[in-house]
Amino acid sequence: MEQHTTVTLGGDLTVGRIGYGAMRLTGEGLWGEYPDREHAIKLLREAVEAGVSLIDTADAYGPHTNEVLIREALHPYPEHVVIATKGGFVRGGPDLSAMEHDPSVIGAIGHPAYLKQSARLSARRLGVERIDLYYLHSGYATDVPFEDQVATLAQLREEGIIRHIGLSNVTPEQLRSARSIVEIAAVTGHFNVASRGEATLLEETVAGGSVFAPWQPVSLIPPGVATDTNGPEAVRQILAPIAEAHRVSVPQIALAWLLARSPEIVPIPATTSPEHLRDNLGAYDVTLTARELAAIDAVSPES
Repeated sequence: MEQHTTVTLGGDLTVGRIGYGAMRLTGEGLWGEYPDREHAIKLLREAVEAGVSLIDTADAYGPHTNEVLIREALHPYPEHVVIATKGGFVRGGPDLSAMEHDPSVIGAIGHPAYLKQSARLSARRLGVERIDLYYLHSGYATDVPFEDQVATLAQLREEGIIRHIGLSNVTPEQLRSARSIVEIAAVTGHFNVASRGEATLLEETVAGGSVFAPWQPVSLIPPGVATDTNGPEAVRQILAPIAEAHRVSVPQIALAWLLARSPEIVPIPATTSPEHLRDNLGAYDVTLTARELAAIDAVSPES
């Protein structure tokens, strides 16, 4: 790969700077099996053949079916491929739209026994003795202090169940607290051209030497804006002329902007389309000018 197209996780795992989020290879509402298993397996293999070396999953995706699918498609894993998974979320049903009214649909658990079981079962489903990168899926759990949850992952690392520790959906304060306990290799958060609410978390992450992996990196929907409003179109009006000038797609511009933002950013776009997969990887070849970067910077406020 060309310069700046790789990054090192935890000091010893070098991966490409555009990963693959496997979350959508599940059933409707992220529940159950992906309906076209053959297509999903082929897509995962194509991703690795195209140069993807970081694949992101979680035990909550399915639940469990996504990890099993990845094993079926890719095991034994090529030496350069890193599988990152997460634990600490539980699913009580398929209807994610009901979350606001029924907290039992999805929740966070931080009990040490649960996190230890989750990590071991993820390793079993993935077919590995040690998980390369294991995220605490949420900082929301209140059954156990956050610091105790991080300490549990640190213990799992000492026991050889996980290689590197990550954090997902946490605050900058939680990140600082976690770092006082153990080294954090990576942080995932919601950050893209239209949604900059976690800019502080991003800066805190990279300043401390960790990799930041934004999810939904090509979304053009600002926070609080429904998909049937003019919000996404307003963002697209800024990105589309830039894409046209480079003769590439709007998602490629969104990814190129993230790659230019920091050498420690590793977007993990999700797709079920081989065409979109290849298009996403084409962002490596896009170099934005200072004026273009400034125009995209102005699309959304940061906090």
